[in-house]
Amino acid sequence: MTHLHPGYRTGTRPLRVAEVRALTDHVRQVVLECPDQTPLTPHEPGAHLVLRTAGWDGAVKQNAYSLTGDGVLPTRYTISVLRKDPDHGGTGGSAWVHDLRPGELVEVTGPRSAFAPRHDQRHAFLLAGGIGVTPVLSHLRALARWGGTAEVLYSYRPGHAAHLEDLRELATRPGLTLLEATTVADTRHLLTQRLADQPLGTHAYACGPPALLEAYVEAGRAAGWPEERLHLERFTAPGLDPGSPFTALLGDGRRVEVPAGTSLLTSLLEAGVAVPNLCRQGVCGECVVPVRARAGDIEHRDLVLTQAERDAGATMAACVSRGTRSDSVIEVAL
Repeated sequence: MTHLHPGYRTGTRPLRVAEVRALTDHVRQVVLECPDQTPLTPHEPGAHLVLRTAGWDGAVKQNAYSLTGDGVLPTRYTISVLRKDPDHGGTGGSAWVHDLRPGELVEVTGPRSAFAPRHDQRHAFLLAGGIGVTPVLSHLRALARWGGTAEVLYSYRPGHAAHLEDLRELATRPGLTLLEATTVADTRHLLTQRLADQPLGTHAYACGPPALLEAYVEAGRAAGWPEERLHLERFTAPGLDPGSPFTALLGDGRRVEVPAGTSLLTSLLEAGVAVPNLCRQGVCGECVVPVRARAGDIEHRDLVLTQAERDAGATMAACVSRGTRSDSVIEVAL
């Protein structure tokens, strides 16, 4: 280690639950602090913390939750977690978090940044849908601290709006405004209208359910926004077909067969190759690996890499992307 100050730790370590508070019937806010009261690692707005939780089956899982603070010299980390049941894609991690009580220790890793703001932006347009408000709140708090300007569009169902009062309070400050939408029609109307009327130099950021993000990208493109100014963070990804089997060639010469319906990530892990991973849905970028392949041999299925990165063919998300044909051989440089 080259820096031993405890305020810069991002590895796995225990934090203590300081507070738990209900924000809505289904959202709990959890405040974490260092057991010895030392400062915590600063982070970019929009960063997340990874918690080791228990699933419905009791198995240990890793779940990422957005931090809602501005990231400047924190003494506490705050996350807000929506409880999901199995019928809506829940794995049990959110229920585990909801059952936490003050004084308990939680094993965490991070913070990590996958949704940071551009520091050369002149203005920000922030779109939040449902629990997607958490990283947007972090962005807005940082802008308020540093005197930036932003417009926020918050789409929510009445009675289910976590952090609405926080956003309203921040919007009373100079240069920050808030628009609220409680129906799909209102959300689409405001989204189309506001993306078509932003000042030069604006970057847009969105987090929320898939349908909202699709509408955001569609409205942005229709308004002439370049792709590099339309940033988003996804919590879930659409389902995928099994795909074709293919072969992975490792740096030590081993060939790993990847059957249809099995990810490259799973096959590598079963072969004893350590690959960092988290979401396993192609939305976090944790398992992106360096590769070499013939043109057209990689079917990119992730929601992380840019088109330029995909065209380069030098990386792929091991959890979802795969070879295009049964005779495809992809060299994995691990």
